[in-house]
Amino acid sequence: MVSVLGACTSQAEGLTPAQAFAHIGQTATVCGTVASSHYAEDSDGQPTFINLDKPYPDQVFTIVIFGDYRAKFSPPPETWSGHLCATGKITSFHGKPEMKVFEPSQVRR
Repeated sequence: MVSVLGACTSQAEGLTPAQAFAHIGQTATVCGTVASSHYAEDSDGQPTFINLDKPYPDQVFTIVIFGDYRAKFSPPPETWSGHLCATGKITSFHGKPEMKVFEPSQVRR
């Protein structure tokens, strides 16, 4: 696993969003640029979706933070912009790679 103790400033510090698909099922760090985000307040689980490198519906990689964990993150995740890295298990949802994040320590902006 790649360390995220410092801020992510280059692709050498983690996988790119495009590389994440080849690492489904693994724990890794994925770094990219926030392209879009959405807090689905009225959806089951109240997820926040942070899409890296391309906006929804053409997202390359999505970070998901469920409503039960939102209060741990400040500022709110749907306001994030710029480059960020997230560390966790890469999974697949509808054929696209994603990562569920539960703690602020998993994200570096």
